[in-house]
Amino acid sequence: MEPVTALIVAAGSGTRMGSETPKQYRPLLGKALLAHAVEALIGHPRITAVRVVIGAGQEAHARSALAGFDVGDFIIGGKERADSVRAGLEAIADGIVLVHDAARPFCPPAVIDRLLDALASADGAVPVLPMADTVAKGDSELRGTVNRVQLLRVQTPQAFHKTDLLYAYEEAATATPTDESTVMQQAGLKVATVPGDESLHKLTTANDWERAEMMLGSQMISRSGTGFDVHAFEGPGPLVMGGITIDHPQGLAGHSDADVVLHAITDALLGAAALGDIGQHFPPSDPQWKGAASDRFLVHAADLIRERGGIIDHVDCTVICEAPKVGPHRAAIQARVAEILGLKATQVSIKATTTESLGFTGRREGIAAQAIATIRLPA
Repeated sequence: MEPVTALIVAAGSGTRMGSETPKQYRPLLGKALLAHAVEALIGHPRITAVRVVIGAGQEAHARSALAGFDVGDFIIGGKERADSVRAGLEAIADGIVLVHDAARPFCPPAVIDRLLDALASADGAVPVLPMADTVAKGDSELRGTVNRVQLLRVQTPQAFHKTDLLYAYEEAATATPTDESTVMQQAGLKVATVPGDESLHKLTTANDWERAEMMLGSQMISRSGTGFDVHAFEGPGPLVMGGITIDHPQGLAGHSDADVVLHAITDALLGAAALGDIGQHFPPSDPQWKGAASDRFLVHAADLIRERGGIIDHVDCTVICEAPKVGPHRAAIQARVAEILGLKATQVSIKATTTESLGFTGRREGIAAQAIATIRLPA
């Protein structure tokens, strides 16, 4: 059997997304767009290797996006797509090549199978979808419709024999073709079509991005976790609560900065993802955490969830104490927690209550906090 190499083209600037970071490196629900594209191909049993073509100067972005993926050395592309594809072809082994866009993060395994099977009777194969909408000509007004019966939407990945595609590029009449099927046809080679898939839609605009997030989100499972923390008053103030410093005559005792709010939320997030508790990740017996700022703990929990492709939807924390009064600091705590977690302030709730002078909090001996976090993880 011929080896099959998936060649993912990720050398563009992605400026239409309105971001300084090229779109292929932007996070899509916690994972770079490029990582989604690689993941969709690298696990297919008929694909021998996955290689990635990137733009000059994008090495750091690519290494960060694809940490943990075996894609070999990055291939440096050129100014135009055709230049990048040719650079990729020259760097890979002979055999079958699947040329794919990094901006198409979802590729169903069945499409790959259809493409590879089609090469048995054709020089190339591409996934296509019929035109569902009426197609018209015009600018500020319609100037006639076009018969859509023979019109197709061409997608990627596109499958070819490497030697055929290199030959086609050498014979190409178009200097900057938009895809590989164009140069194959110009060289007189037969390109078969196979049924594509709507999930192969190319992410080009901000609306495309939102649609992709919704599609991914609908495939995830909602999970909740709770957290509880308590610290006694000890020594002079101020004290740290919710990531901000509050003027108070007494501080809180603890190995770290004793931030009950951040500790409770951290445990809630870890619990929602079934990742243990804060003590397992940051043991009080470890001297490196003595006096540590608790925002480090919260960032760690959030990173673990996002590394698993998860989404943090909402956190809610109730502070239990007689003093200090939480009300004057509520907005600042809410904003700080949202900032640490990379959420909107509307995704964070901070409340406070007392125990009506009952118990250790009622006796003003310390502060407690309980939290709940709602996240989504891939099914």
